[in-house]
Amino acid sequence: MNKLYYKVLLGVAALPLVMAGHAMTSKGTVKQAPQDTVKVEKEEVVPEEAVIDEVIWVVGDEPILKSDVEAMRLQSQMEGIRWAGDPDCSIPEQMAVQKLFLHQAEIDSIEVSESEVTTSIDEQINYWISMAGSKEKLEEYRNQTVTQMRQQMRDDFRNQKLIAKMRQELVKDITVTPSDVRKFFAKLPEDSIPYVPTEVEVEIITRQPKPTQEEITRIKDELRSYTDRVTKGETTFATLARLYSEDPGSARQGGEMDYVGRGLLDPAFANVAFNLTDPKKISKIVESEFGFHIIQLVDKRGDRIKVRHILRKPRISQEAIEETRVRLDSIAADIRSGKFSFEEAVMYISDDKDTRNNHGLMAFMNQETQSRTSKFQMKDLPTEVARQVENMKVGDVSETFEMVNSKGKTVCAIVKLKNRIDSHKATITEDYQVMKNMVLAKRREQKLHNWVVDKIKHTYVWMTDRYKNCNYEYQGWVK
Repeated sequence: MNKLYYKVLLGVAALPLVMAGHAMTSKGTVKQAPQDTVKVEKEEVVPEEAVIDEVIWVVGDEPILKSDVEAMRLQSQMEGIRWAGDPDCSIPEQMAVQKLFLHQAEIDSIEVSESEVTTSIDEQINYWISMAGSKEKLEEYRNQTVTQMRQQMRDDFRNQKLIAKMRQELVKDITVTPSDVRKFFAKLPEDSIPYVPTEVEVEIITRQPKPTQEEITRIKDELRSYTDRVTKGETTFATLARLYSEDPGSARQGGEMDYVGRGLLDPAFANVAFNLTDPKKISKIVESEFGFHIIQLVDKRGDRIKVRHILRKPRISQEAIEETRVRLDSIAADIRSGKFSFEEAVMYISDDKDTRNNHGLMAFMNQETQSRTSKFQMKDLPTEVARQVENMKVGDVSETFEMVNSKGKTVCAIVKLKNRIDSHKATITEDYQVMKNMVLAKRREQKLHNWVVDKIKHTYVWMTDRYKNCNYEYQGWVK
């Protein structure tokens, strides 16, 4: 139980606490709960009002605190999430399931890169900003700076990524055949046939406003000064990373990233990082799609590397943004007048390398089915794109708008609505992929359900008595 004490006491410091088999009162005394091998005449009951926090579940050697459940309940209310059944039972069960997946991810050495975590956090922050109206309004609403939000979110988002990858790994071999889909559809009652929401196909052209040469020079001079200060022994690389790096994922770790393979890094960054041999030396300045870096080697293990880095991003002036908007406005006007097609403009003008070679056609990965498609439901489009597309007709070209791309960079964009498929009941002939995804999702969900039930059988689980009468989704929690 030492690990439990350590983790819980970190969370609530010296505050009154109730733990599995132990209670700490406001006077600071610890009372040992009765054990099978110890006879106790009388157990002191800790008054409810004296309890600040409580371990309500233990999964393996990981505790679930009452405060964790309350925090998730509050977050769910803020995001409009409704829980099936009693939230007092559903929330701790969901947290327990997550711990099972995380434990298996550790066993199987599943990894996520810092860039993956950072990108997900950036997308969430950008979504919140778009909903709040501005960065300042978001900070006021949440009573936190964006930097504080990023720091607070990092561990949760890393765990979410690990869980998603572990789930994908468990179901990667599940497939369905056309015959499976036809049989499933034939047995499906009429009132159970899925309703396919409106789907759209969208082409996009983006232009990234460029920083001035003076701004680039300023950033590089700062990075050179960091190198000089470390080389002269005035400070450490880790200290400077904490103070100045603009990579929220690694800055608070002194710029240090986890062991990672070449394939998960930006190519320019990887080329420099994997050529480092002396941990005492600092790399030359390297430009990646995220900004400018200096890198210090920590360790190498086979084909994986651990490094520290400092990231600095040049500021983009409002003048540069306006200049880019005017340029795209002119291009959009020429497309509408027939001087050239949208697809031709993509090839020569667009900065978006993910869509440029596909005539600008946007696509996304369905995380549940792991299938890539160009057909978006409106909820799956980037918020700024969805706003443009909502009232467009097929063939229309939008006005220029600003958005933040997946690399966290501000870009200007125009879009063309290539196709719109109005909402309808699915048919096997027109919506085969929808039906296939439905069958595949059901089989994968059943596989994951069975895996969780089996994992519970081989995992130590403890819970306080008031949770033992819950109607849980998975069997076997109550030992």
